[in-house]
Amino acid sequence: LSAPAPALAMRSPSARQPEVPMTRKQLVLWSLLVDFSLLTAWAVWKHGLIGIFELAFSSWGSALLFVDLTISLGLVLAWMFGDSRERGMSFVPYAALTLAFGSVGPLAYLIRRERQAVATPSLARAAQGA
Repeated sequence: LSAPAPALAMRSPSARQPEVPMTRKQLVLWSLLVDFSLLTAWAVWKHGLIGIFELAFSSWGSALLFVDLTISLGLVLAWMFGDSRERGMSFVPYAALTLAFGSVGPLAYLIRRERQAVATPSLARAAQGA
């Protein structure tokens, strides 16, 4: 006879969460994140980080777009802060991504949020079946 396993025994990574198939919404979000990240990398490689800001203020029209984007991302950050608190998710990594890379932060947050929303009902059903 063997002794019962301790309550805090290590579990394999596959035992943590059941596999949840990717939804169409997640696929669209991932596509946007990858495409925008590639565009960001290309623009930084082509113009440099300072060059991007120089271009952003090279005319009144481009300055307007930059200021509008800054206001929009500020509003998104405010929404993400409240939403992350309601869902018990970390806000700081996504805020840092937003401040450093713009829309990459909100896209990554939405991917995580959608994954959590899809996985939660599955976990609840798995717990009821046990």
